Amino acid sequence: MAPTDSSLKQLDLNLLAVLDALLRERSVTRAAETLGTTQSAISHSLSRLRIFFDDALFVKASGSMVPTRKAELLRQPVMDVMSTVRLQVLAEAGFHPERSRRTFVFAMTDVGELVFLPPLLAELRQAAPRCTVRTVQVPMEQIEGLLASGEVDLALGSIRSAPEGLYRQRLFLNTFVTIVSARNTEVAQTLTMEQFQHMPQVVVSLEGKLGTAYDKLIEEQGIERNVFLTTPHFLVVPLLLERHPDLIATVPMELASAFVKYGTLRILKPPIELPQFALSQHWHPRFHTDPAVSWLRSLVKRTFLHYREPELTKPSSGVPTSD
Repeated sequence: MAPTDSSLKQLDLNLLAVLDALLRERSVTRAAETLGTTQSAISHSLSRLRIFFDDALFVKASGSMVPTRKAELLRQPVMDVMSTVRLQVLAEAGFHPERSRRTFVFAMTDVGELVFLPPLLAELRQAAPRCTVRTVQVPMEQIEGLLASGEVDLALGSIRSAPEGLYRQRLFLNTFVTIVSARNTEVAQTLTMEQFQHMPQVVVSLEGKLGTAYDKLIEEQGIERNVFLTTPHFLVVPLLLERHPDLIATVPMELASAFVKYGTLRILKPPIELPQFALSQHWHPRFHTDPAVSWLRSLVKRTFLHYREPELTKPSSGVPTSD
């Protein structure tokens, strides 16, 4: 039986926006932050949704709101409707950063937060003072899905194995350096190849596996290392070296520069030539013309102009590029 006009009046767009936010966030608090409203308003809307669908929709379990079977069945159609509204309806109205209360979501690593967030937040707070920011760190295989659904607006960082079909815009180049503790007496001003291969090392792998280590290009050059610890966190590496002076690590220059000023580390050139790597912003073709995401990309690009001249790279799937 087709829904009547009276039924449609009971389910207004605001309720769909709340359901969409709850399905994505699984939290009344985070849904309220995403929509720029109060928790009580979200709870009131959820009550109306439960009455309309004659279903609990969400139940509390393990500290989060778990969707019921009916809510899961609604996930895709609700996402499709909200995507249409954002990309085709709201696009005609444009995006006004000075008035918007939108929450922008970035996927980045902890070292990405160290590099990107300070200058980016300064620009964002000036241009869009009512907008808020949330960062997430997610496994590589989830990035495309999160960008496609709109749960993440941009992925920032060095994503060497980025999924095919994503847009990629280079922001600036970075390089690898080797760091050692300032209390390390074994290494002088130059790190030898023998030391590099035999000293216990810390490597960063976002997936937690050595084969997917951030600096795996070292192994790709046929260099065997004494890997003592693999961690998914960049920021813990300098702290580990401070406590264990015999350890060394090869990390992005930005991370080393942030910690060397405290006098606990020394920066050395690796005994092998390592190529520079690009730090870029990535987004999904579904949101290429979205006014808010387009504005955000321009802000990010402008923020990092002083690092390197941005360069837009065509997606491997052949999606045309422009910006």
